[in-house]
Amino acid sequence: MQQQREPTASESYFWPSVWAIVLHVLVFGMLFVSFAFTPELPPAKPIVQATLYQLKSKSQATTQTNQKIAGEAKKSAARQTEVEQMEQKLIEQEAIKAAEQKKEDAAQKAEESKKADETKKAEEAKKADEAKKADEAKKTAEAKKAEEKQLADIAKKKSEEEAKKAAEEEAKKAAAEEAKKKIVEDAKKKAAEDAKKKSEAEEAKKKVAEDAKKKAAADAAKKKSQEAARKSAEEKKAQALADLLSDTPERQQALADEQGDEVAGSFDDLIRVRAAEGWTRPPSARKGMTVVLQIGMLPDGTVTSVSVSKSSGDGPFDASAVAAVKNIGRLTEMQGMKSSDFAPYRSFKMTFTPEDLAQ
Repeated sequence: MQQQREPTASESYFWPSVWAIVLHVLVFGMLFVSFAFTPELPPAKPIVQATLYQLKSKSQATTQTNQKIAGEAKKSAARQTEVEQMEQKLIEQEAIKAAEQKKEDAAQKAEESKKADETKKAEEAKKADEAKKADEAKKTAEAKKAEEKQLADIAKKKSEEEAKKAAEEEAKKAAAEEAKKKIVEDAKKKAAEDAKKKSEAEEAKKKVAEDAKKKAAADAAKKKSQEAARKSAEEKKAQALADLLSDTPERQQALADEQGDEVAGSFDDLIRVRAAEGWTRPPSARKGMTVVLQIGMLPDGTVTSVSVSKSSGDGPFDASAVAAVKNIGRLTEMQGMKSSDFAPYRSFKMTFTPEDLAQ
C-alpha cells in the first residue's frame, strides 16, 4: 500500500483562506443590498461639536428634527454594530472552521499515521509470518532430511542385518552340513566300534562260557576230590579210633597224639576248603595278599565269630575272606571230638591268601 504524502502548511490553509474571502464578499454584498433598500435620509450634515443646552422653550419643529437625527444616528449605530457582530461571527466561524479543519487534518494525519502504522505492522507481521513460514519450511525440510537420513540409516542397518543374518544362516547351514557329515562319520565309527565291541563281547561271552564250563568242571572235580578226602579222613579217623580201642594203653596214647595232629591238620584244610566254596573274589584281590582272621567255634562245629586280626591292606579282600568263613556255618565233621582236641578251635587264628580261597 502506497503511503500518502502529507500536505504542506500552505496547502493546509489554502481552502480556509478561500472560504474566508468568499464569506467576506457575501457579507459585503448583503450590506450593499441592505443599504440599497434603506429609505433615503437627508444629506448628512457636518458634525459640529457643540454643547447643546436644553432650552426651556423649544419649538415643535426643532424638537422633531432632533428626535429624527437621534433616531437616524441610533439606526446607523445599530447597523454598524450588526455589521461588526456579523464580521465577528464570520471571524469566529472561520476560526472554528480553521480549528475544525486543523482538527480534521490532525485526525486525518493521525488516521493516516495509524493506517501507516497498521500497514507497517501488517507488513512486519507479514514479514514475520513469511519468516516464520520460511523457518517452519526450513525446519520441515530439515526434519524431512533427518527423517530421510534416519530411514536411510534404518534401511542400511536392515540391509546389514539381513546380510549378517544371511551370512549366519549360510554359516549355520555349512555348520549343519559339517555336523551332519560328522554325525554320519561318527555313526559309522560308532557302528564299527559297536560291531567290534559286539564281536569282542561275543568272544568274551564265549570265553566266559568256556571259562565257566572249565570252572564248573574244575569245581566238580575239586568237590569230588574234597569229598573223597573227607571220606578218607573220616575213614582214617574211624580207623584211628578203632586202633585206639583195640591197642594197649601206651599204644593208644601214642596213636591218639599222632591222630590228633593229623585230625587238626585235616580240620584246617577242611576249613579252607569250605571257605573257598563260598568265597566271591573281589576285583582288587591280587596274588601275595595275606589276611589273618580270628575265628570262634562251638564244639558242634558252628562258626560263632569271624574278625580280621591282621589286615592284608585291601579292605574288599579282607571282607570277602570274613564273609567266606562265615558262610561255612557249621562243620558237622567236628562233632564227637575230644575236648582236648577241640580246645584249639574254640578261638584260633587262620591265615588266608587269594590262592588258598581259590582252590
